[in-house]
Amino acid sequence: MWRLKRRPAGHSRVDAPVQSGGIVALRDLRSRTTTMPARPRKLLLWDIDGTLLFGDHAGERALLVSLRRVFGVEGSLDRVEIAGRTDRFITENLLRAHGVEPTPQAMHDFLEGYLAALPEEMPRGKPRLLPGIVAILEAVAARRDLAQGLLTGNLERGARLKLEPFGVWHYFPFGAYADDSALRNDLGPHALRRAAAHHAAEFAPHDTFIIGDTPHDIDCARAIGARAIAVATGRFSVEKLTAHGADLVLPDLSDSAAFFAFIDA
Repeated sequence: MWRLKRRPAGHSRVDAPVQSGGIVALRDLRSRTTTMPARPRKLLLWDIDGTLLFGDHAGERALLVSLRRVFGVEGSLDRVEIAGRTDRFITENLLRAHGVEPTPQAMHDFLEGYLAALPEEMPRGKPRLLPGIVAILEAVAARRDLAQGLLTGNLERGARLKLEPFGVWHYFPFGAYADDSALRNDLGPHALRRAAAHHAAEFAPHDTFIIGDTPHDIDCARAIGARAIAVATGRFSVEKLTAHGADLVLPDLSDSAAFFAFIDA
């Protein structure tokens, strides 16, 4: 059974977790910490799937469950690009691929079905945090000169459903999500705005780092003039990520010294 890990000292619980089928169910509250950190200089923005965690295809299974429950369609993801795309982008293309017009109501109903199916599907696989993640998140949280948030194609509620069972949701007091736009390259300005509001400090593009596992994450960094750190823990190799122009490419994040050497350069 999955259990929600205790928060470190200095962080308040957002609400009492509710156990449902071995996974923490979501309550839609947005306040995450009660403390204001000192003003940092550099900003780290994290992708989730393939970067922070391996979901063992729970998200893909939840998409197909929603398609079946909401529209009565037995489908597949063969004609839909998933890696590096946002939930809204995926939904629109998945519905079109199966003959469903992606109206605002259809999109809403499908995504609600997906969010309902996601906590059911995660325990059916073997999802896990990827190597080095906890150590790096802890190290960043301990430094007054660094800030970190999310920049992910997940809906905010989906991001929380994926991260909270592993005890790492509290590391991300702000972020940009598929709620903000269906296009990943649109998410950077939302993340920068929320980072500035949370920390009462502006972050220069060259002091902003987007960390992800796909070429789309690299493109997203370029769209705001940020630096791209790519990790080959998803579907793309070191060679492909390097060829796409990432500023730093690592096989995974177990080498925290290499990671921080680049951040601190």
